[in-house]
Formats: sequence, structure tokens, C-alpha cells
Amino acid sequence: MAVHKLLVDDFYDPSFSLIAIHCRLEDYRMAYLLNKHLNIKLVRLPNDLDYRYLDSNYSVYEWEDVQQQTIWNLISNVCKKEEASLQSSGSLFNTEQIVLKTYHLLPEFKKVDYFIKISTDEGSIDEKELLNKLQDIPHLVTSYSVDVENIKSKDNLIF
Repeated sequence: MAVHKLLVDDFYDPSFSLIAIHCRLEDYRMAYLLNKHLNIKLVRLPNDLDYRYLDSNYSVYEWEDVQQQTIWNLISNVCKKEEASLQSSGSLFNTEQIVLKTYHLLPEFKKVDYFIKISTDEGSIDEKELLNKLQDIPHLVTSYSVDVENIKSKDNLIF
């Protein structure tokens, strides 16, 4: 009897653009500056992205442009959590230490602070013009387009 295999990866077609942003601002300030300079209306979603069984969560802002049929997302790439250290100090008394752990939504881009994900059915977004507008935003260090095909953990961007 013949065995037939269906590879699901063959059907994956990314229909979104991804832009990386290096900026040390808080997520609400970044969303405000994007709204102001790009004339969009990002609003924070009530639920954050949770990965690794509540180990890390990432803030998400979203705006649906009905006229252009696009969905804009501002996604935080960095999650910092305080956790109790599991090391034994070797002393008679238990001393609990707090350790600050850093998690990343896309581990390949550890230096990126935010991502802008633009989902569209058609290629109506001019990335070059968008990148020029992003460079005019104060406090933004740099921004660049990311090739979605080369990301190993691109499943983290599906929500």
C-alpha cells in the first residue's frame, strides 16, 4: 500500500510585510508616535500575546484600514519578567534572589524592540515611502524591512 504525505509548509504564503524598529520608548509612546506621523489609529488589544505557557507576553496594537483592506499591528519583541532564582546559595538560610529574564518574540532579532506587521491581500503598501516616514519620527533609532521567508520563528507572528 502506498503512503501519501501532505506537507503543510508548502501551502504557507505570507501575505504580510514586516518592518523592524529599534527604539527604546515604551509601547504606548511608540503607538502614539506612529499614529501621529503615519495617520493611522493603532489601539491596544485587550489581550497580549502569550507564549510558552505564560512565561512571556507581548503587547499588541492593531488598526484595521477598511478602505485599503489592510491590518496594521505594532508588536513588542521584548518581554522582561522578574523571576525567583532557583540557585542554592550553599548557606544555612534560604535567600531568594530575583532575576530579571528577557524573552524575545522572534529570537533571531534580539536587538529589535518592535515590529510593524502589515497584513494585506494585495501588495498596496509602499515600504520605501513608509520607511522614509518612520525615519522622520524622533526617538526612533532605525527601521528596516525584514524578509519574512528567512525567519525561522515566523509562526509566532500568526495571531
